[in-house]
Amino acid sequence: MQKKGAMSMSPHRELTSEAEQKQQGELQQLRAIFNDVLDAIVVFDEYFQVINANESACGLFEKTKDELLTYQMKDFLMYFPYDMIEAYYPALLEESYFKYEGAMTLRSGMMKHVEFTSHKHSHMSGIIVCTFRDITQHKMMENERFISHHMFMDVFNEAVDGIVIFDRTGQLIDANPSFCERLNYTRAQLLTKTLEELVEPTYHYKVKKLWRTLHQEGKTSGELPIRLENGDVTFFEFTTTANIYSQYYMSIMRDVTEKRLMEQQLLRSEKNFRAIFENAIEAILIWREDGEILNANLASSRTFELPLNKLIGSNLYTFIDTKSFSALKVLQTFQTKGEIRNQLPFYMPNGEIKQLEFTGKKGIIEGDHLTIFRNISERTKIEQELRNNEEKFRQIFNGSIDGLVLWDGKRNIIDVNSSLCDILELSKEEICAHSMEDFISSANLDAVIEHKETIEQKGEAEGEITYVTGNGKVKNIEFSTKKDILPGLYMTLLRDVTERNQMQEQIRKSDTLQVVGQLAAGIAHEIRNPMTALKGFVQLLESSIQEDHSLYFDIIKSELKRIETIITEFLVLAKPQAVKFEKKNLAAVVKETIDLLNAQALLENIQFELSVSPQLPMVYCEPNQIKQVLINVIKNAIEVTSNGGRIIVEVYSTEPHYVTVSIRDQGDGMPEERIKRLGEPFYTTKEKGTGLGLMVSYKIIEEHKGRIEVESKIGEGTAFHVILPA
Repeated sequence: MQKKGAMSMSPHRELTSEAEQKQQGELQQLRAIFNDVLDAIVVFDEYFQVINANESACGLFEKTKDELLTYQMKDFLMYFPYDMIEAYYPALLEESYFKYEGAMTLRSGMMKHVEFTSHKHSHMSGIIVCTFRDITQHKMMENERFISHHMFMDVFNEAVDGIVIFDRTGQLIDANPSFCERLNYTRAQLLTKTLEELVEPTYHYKVKKLWRTLHQEGKTSGELPIRLENGDVTFFEFTTTANIYSQYYMSIMRDVTEKRLMEQQLLRSEKNFRAIFENAIEAILIWREDGEILNANLASSRTFELPLNKLIGSNLYTFIDTKSFSALKVLQTFQTKGEIRNQLPFYMPNGEIKQLEFTGKKGIIEGDHLTIFRNISERTKIEQELRNNEEKFRQIFNGSIDGLVLWDGKRNIIDVNSSLCDILELSKEEICAHSMEDFISSANLDAVIEHKETIEQKGEAEGEITYVTGNGKVKNIEFSTKKDILPGLYMTLLRDVTERNQMQEQIRKSDTLQVVGQLAAGIAHEIRNPMTALKGFVQLLESSIQEDHSLYFDIIKSELKRIETIITEFLVLAKPQAVKFEKKNLAAVVKETIDLLNAQALLENIQFELSVSPQLPMVYCEPNQIKQVLINVIKNAIEVTSNGGRIIVEVYSTEPHYVTVSIRDQGDGMPEERIKRLGEPFYTTKEKGTGLGLMVSYKIIEEHKGRIEVESKIGEGTAFHVILPA
């Protein structure tokens, strides 16, 4: 019995084994399909943890399968835009399904366009299957087709030539604006017609030929007469291509009606050529390659000094020197280019040499050459004279030591010479890139307007302006302008008179000093003797009066001393002083002077700040005179510096073999025009000043071969720089 029971169990086990094998085979097939499918598939459990991913998913996300199995749903959603992420979870919970198409940015920065679907299978323990389909290439192809279509439509709509599209029956499918405009039809009217309906009936055979060639070769071209909306006939050249756009035909139509009219006009022109040829003023020759003259008009007989019957049949080359370089060059150019426009000397049979200008075209009349000649002997002579005159003008223009500028009526600068470039300190290109008005400052505007009015009235004018160079240098420019020096051109001559004006100013100052010196000598002599008597009597009177009038006597003596100081300064101007130069430490002289004036400065609550550079060279000078200069300058600084201010004194060497003493106050400063006049006799900015102090100071420093430089800013103060040679 047991054996029988065992026997009955055997078929059931065999069936179970076969079913398992079949199931395993199906699973293997499913796994193969899962891994081989092109779409990326990622399977998540109910907790949004990856439990499986196919090979396409590994390739899309550039990760191994083991790496993907560590991912959760949120790791994939971060590749998508924020609004998609917000919509995902609600849709999955409500509908168990979500679909999205759009951009996905991978961690590598690469952007993909994908179709993303997510399906939650509730009957499979909440498993979520997500599919990522990469449609990037598809989208790119769609974009390219879109761009190509739009480019085609842009060309179609903007083309100057007419473009029509028609199907295999000849029915018009589309026509561009140019074709509609030329035929005077609306687009809607044209699209109701066929190609044959547009063509003149007598030319329908050309349409049949067009179809035949299109079927055989896929393209064709030719000419068709097309009837316009108003009944007129216009000829169009066409080029047709098959299957160019959605299996349709496209023809590019160009209106050649005007071209045909021109051809007809050309025929009429040829009829008129003979009349022109015979009656032309210029000589016209038709000749062969070997030089034989085949035909000539009557004017040629006069130009070449031969009867017409003898000129025809003669050789053109006999009239020129074929061995000369210029003639050989002309012939070579004519042979290579097929045309020529030039001039040469021609030797006439009567011995006369004529300069002829000619224009020639090779092979223009049935293979023969045509040349038109014009006698320019007289014109050449005049042109040569003009060139000589222009060369002379150019030599004068470029060689002038004064600046010269040519400009037109619109004030555009045409040309300048090198001297003007030196004056303005600019290159020729920089000057010519501007107009005349660009070089006129507002300060010179009125003078220039008056100058322009004078030019227009009298044809010439002159004046003087100031010009500031790019580096800030101020120049005095004297100028004169002449109208129509060349037709339509003005020429202005400019001369830098800065040094001349400075020299004249120096002469004026020198003359003033000479007069002052002579006056000073007389005044000092006439005043000193009475002054001596006054001083003696004042002292005698002071000792003889018993009352206390010391205040009055002090004032009298102080004023007498001031007069004596002025007389002494006059004497410095009146005659050279016998001075003894010695080697001194300039810093020590400055310190002694400051010590001398320190008490006066303290009374005004003013502080001195002295700065001396180390290792200064010794200076050859007369110490007392240098002290006098420093006292004059420092006293002026004390007077203009407000209570509680500072006077900065510096002794340093900035130039080789020179020592500088700088005295800088904290006064109100002075304008540039006042600085220029410092040192002039009797020029002062103080109420009780005489102007002699600075004048004497300038003279002393000048005798020491030095100089005084002044810089000042309004509201900041003034600095005097006394510079002496070491």
